[in-house]
Amino acid sequence: MIEQAIRVRASLEQSGLDHGPISVHDRMVQLGLAAPSRAALARAFQAAGVIVPEPKKKPRSAYRRFVYPAPNCLWQLDATQYALTGGRTCVIFQLIDDHSRVAVASHVASGETTEGALAVVRKGIAARGVPRKLLSDNGAALNPTRRGVRGQLVDYVTALGVEAITGKPGKPTTQGKNERFHQTLFRWLDKQPLAATLDQLQTQVDEFDDIYNTQRGHQALPGRITPQQAWNATDPIEPPRPAPAPDLPQPLTNTSGTATRTVTANGVIGVASTHVKIGKAHARTTVHVTWNLDAITVTDAHGTHLGTFPRPPKGTRYIGNGKPRGFMATHTPSPMSRDTNRHPCPETQPSPMS
Repeated sequence: MIEQAIRVRASLEQSGLDHGPISVHDRMVQLGLAAPSRAALARAFQAAGVIVPEPKKKPRSAYRRFVYPAPNCLWQLDATQYALTGGRTCVIFQLIDDHSRVAVASHVASGETTEGALAVVRKGIAARGVPRKLLSDNGAALNPTRRGVRGQLVDYVTALGVEAITGKPGKPTTQGKNERFHQTLFRWLDKQPLAATLDQLQTQVDEFDDIYNTQRGHQALPGRITPQQAWNATDPIEPPRPAPAPDLPQPLTNTSGTATRTVTANGVIGVASTHVKIGKAHARTTVHVTWNLDAITVTDAHGTHLGTFPRPPKGTRYIGNGKPRGFMATHTPSPMSRDTNRHPCPETQPSPMS
């Protein structure tokens, strides 16, 4: 039995697949062989000299994992570099589902580009639907939002209703699942002929994804089932609702129209390039604007009339509400200042001799 286990281990290792005691046990069960326990296999492999003990290795029970409750709650996206013949390098984009560990999609590209990131996400959506969230790093091709830059991938998924999130800088464990997935892929690819082209490597990666999803029990999943079995066990979450189309300002050059606006903190709304003063009392409320050739009318969300303004001449940038602005808007003159003769200047007092 132990000899069979050692041969199974060697076969897994030669194929580039995990070949630890757990993987050997599961493979023997799949083959219909009598399988010793994991502990017995570990002792046998150590005695045979085919493994090296790692006493400092952190036990599995010491790790706390967070897993989303259903497929498509969260996808993780990352890119890793790999070599082709002749020392040329390329990039493999890998997309995995957090709940099931399914390899959603992979894409081989010449570099870590926006086009490559978009390609792998589109592949994933075509195969598995739209996720609720997409986790990636802060790379320029993935999600550069933390750098103050808006990326094409973020714009694409946001339009579908997907929340694009990133790991915290300096916290690589946030995407530890991606890193482990990379290492599993590398071990398998290292046992394959070195690809000469992107297409050849893509074929190899697609083959790996199929093996990973359907043939290889995943040690992080309950019962060490395959990722595809984990996906099938729970219905994917409902896809997000696409973000509503933005309420673009309608130009006042139109003969008539309507729009919904949010009043700024300064009490102003914008209709195209014209700012209309409503008043700070309505700051941050929603108002409805209607205009025709003669006037602009503003009402609140309940239909209460807030003001009607004459249609301004072309090129007008600001329409006031007829009330003073700044200091004069809140200043109440002192009663003492209303009588200019109460304290006349000495120079202006009539001389007793006059």
